[in-house]
Amino acid sequence: MTEHQDETRVAYDGVVELYASMFADRLETRPFARAMLTAFAELVRGTGNRRTADVGCGPGHLTAMLRDLGLDPSGFDLSAGMVDHARRAHPSLRFEQARMESLPVEDRALGGVLSHYSMIHTPPGELPTLLAEQVRVLSPGGLLLVSFFAIDAPEPVRFDHKVAPAYSWPVDLFADLLAGAGLDPFARLVHDPASERGFLEAHLLARLPGSPAARPPGGGSGVSPAGR
Repeated sequence: MTEHQDETRVAYDGVVELYASMFADRLETRPFARAMLTAFAELVRGTGNRRTADVGCGPGHLTAMLRDLGLDPSGFDLSAGMVDHARRAHPSLRFEQARMESLPVEDRALGGVLSHYSMIHTPPGELPTLLAEQVRVLSPGGLLLVSFFAIDAPEPVRFDHKVAPAYSWPVDLFADLLAGAGLDPFARLVHDPASERGFLEAHLLARLPGSPAARPPGGGSGVSPAGR
């Protein structure tokens, strides 16, 4: 585990209950993010493979929303505290402690991956490795929805996030990273400042090229049993 991951894990372990209480509305007050999540779920359902990973799932509020939108989600988070809370709050769903660049998921197992502000703490130089892992677990035709803080600048900008150091990104540059990882970024939504710093909120939808893969016989979550 790199130093920034250890720092991030400890920071989120220390704010579990506060963080969960702040995001209990599950996007009811965030119409743009909710619209993109709904579109993502519809597109994943259209692939015929509803298995989805919520990477950086936190307290599990969006994992539950994915289930309500007709998907078969599993949540993964670096923070053991967040995973414990998610399991208590949503006992019918699957949650596991894992790093985003080392997911306990088989190759090409998933119809979708959600990364809702969970890549923001990753240093720019490490992001290609993280994206390669999302590509590994997606089946052909699978979807990735990634949300992040956006900024009008030529390069990513590091800032002091309230929990752990984070980065805001130029939207075009982040889209280029997705393309470099082998994904096809085909839709984006960028909207009003999300904080006193004036960052924009950005949501990028990308697809792994290829015909959607059929769900393997017998179903299953595509998740290893470790930690359950």
